[in-house]
Order: sequence, then C-alpha cells, then structure tokens
Amino acid sequence: MFQIGKTIVSEEVLEKDFVCNISACKGECCVAGDAGAPVLDEEIKKLNEVYPKIKHLLRPEGIAAIEEQGTYTTSKFGEHETTLVNNKECAFVTFDEKGITSCGIEQGYNKGLVDWKKPISCHLYPIRVQDYSEFSAVNYNTWDICDDACTLGKELQVPVYKFLKNALILKFGENWYMELEKVAEEWKKQKTK
Repeated sequence: MFQIGKTIVSEEVLEKDFVCNISACKGECCVAGDAGAPVLDEEIKKLNEVYPKIKHLLRPEGIAAIEEQGTYTTSKFGEHETTLVNNKECAFVTFDEKGITSCGIEQGYNKGLVDWKKPISCHLYPIRVQDYSEFSAVNYNTWDICDDACTLGKELQVPVYKFLKNALILKFGENWYMELEKVAEEWKKQKTK
C-alpha cells in the first residue's frame, strides 16, 4: 500500500489489469450481489433530482421498486445503496435485446436529460473507496464475474488505474491522478529490478 494525500492506495490498483468486457459479462456487476451500488450522502439529492427526469427510461420493475422503497436504501451498517429489484439488479438498470445492462441514469445523461452520469461508485468499479475519519482507502475489488475484464485487461496490458483514469480524476482530482502515475512508474521500476 502507498499514500497519496489523504488516501491509502492498494498496490493491486497498479498491478491488476482490467478492461470491462461488457459483451462477455453483459454488465453482471449491475445485477449480481447482495446490495445496490454504494451512494454517497451528497449523491442522495442527485438521485432524487434525476429520477423524475429519467423515470420513463427505466423498466417497470425498477420504477415499482423505486416508488416503493425510494431511490436509495440504507443498509444495517448505515451505508446508502441504490435500490434493488427483488434483492437482485439495481432498480436503475435497463437491458437491451441481447440482455446487456445499461444504466438508466447514464442513458438520461447521454440524452441530455440530466447533468449527472451516475454514482461515483459505479464509475470507479472495480475500485472501491472506503472513507475513514483520517483517510480514504482505495482498493481493488476482486469478483469472479469480472474474470473476462481481467483477461482482456491482461491482453491489452491496461492496469486498473489507467482503465479508470477519468473516474479517479472525477473522484480525487487531476493532481492526485498525476501523483498516482508517478507512484506507478516508480513501483514498476522497483518490480523490474
């Protein structure tokens, strides 16, 4: 692990390769699991603002879940998450004719209906950020549904941090990312010695 500002970053962010392979996994990360996507406190307002504007893009099951539970739920640990449909897929997810997922919020953004793309946790996946009082932990999350993404990343030789450059800049800023690149170069030199 290494420190950049007030973040502690796992070396896996540098050493693991990753490029989403949506045609292989069909966006399973939006469907599988036992919780919705993490939602920050400051994102709750955005979820509530965008929902009426993108509601028509969502599936009836997603709309029903949101109307019943709200745009987000809170876990027993006090963490906010996107609402799920029948404890399975995210209520904001849509499926195309091939069964590939898409984010209804992002569709609305791409159509110019809203000015927010989706929760930062969705942008950052497979990186997960855990905030603590003194620092934020930046970790790579291993999940077998992403095996195809790891294989493609390895073929293309794209480390996680490069694949998620824009998301990391969105979360931590340009200067933080430039520092991460410096650390990555130094780390790579050390590994080859």
